[in-house]
Amino acid sequence: QVQLVESGGGLVQAGGSLRLSCAASGTIFSINSMGWYRQAPGNQRELVAGITSGGNIYYEDSVKGRFTISRDNAKNTVSLQMNSLKPEDTAVYYCVAGRGLLALMLLIIANVDYWGQGTQVTVSS
Repeated sequence: QVQLVESGGGLVQAGGSLRLSCAASGTIFSINSMGWYRQAPGNQRELVAGITSGGNIYYEDSVKGRFTISRDNAKNTVSLQMNSLKPEDTAVYYCVAGRGLLALMLLIIANVDYWGQGTQVTVSS
């Protein structure tokens, strides 16, 4: 079993920045891919970014150039630096982890083995 604990999030004005962090613990040897999903009210969950232990990275098109995902394999952490935030980025963000060898495999929710509890990000206009 793996536990994912998120930190960061909050309220920021449009154009501002936030950083989300997630720490994994437990049977982490089973994890290869980690990333972030988000869900806005009335919308389905969508993969924002993912990264594997080998550095393979995926970004959803709307966040390319604004968000940066990074991972510290030694500390079992993954972070999401979010710049130039827009009101449409407002959502609950979930840290996720899975065994997929490619980051984009996290696009398929069935490939997500573990979920964090979620953290709210609100961007005001």
